[in-house]
Amino acid sequence: MNKTDLIAIVAEKADISKKDAEKAVSAVFDTIIEKVADGEEVRIVGFGVFERHERKERIGSNPQTKEKITIPASNVPAFKAGKVFKNTVAEK
Repeated sequence: MNKTDLIAIVAEKADISKKDAEKAVSAVFDTIIEKVADGEEVRIVGFGVFERHERKERIGSNPQTKEKITIPASNVPAFKAGKVFKNTVAEK
């Protein structure tokens, strides 16, 4: 399923136009991205938690030359599924 498919299903289930569904879906995604980028946690009960994890600087190696390199610290998005989500997936 891609974003277009999701929009079509939301439009059908909510009995709204695809244009309105696209606005709603995009608004939800944009808000989650903005809040997580700002370091906030987005918790949707029954669905899960979106958050930002900080990776520390670490030493890695170039696989071709085996040369040691420093991988800089970075922030990455993370998602932890909620209980209802996990249980529903486990049952199918």
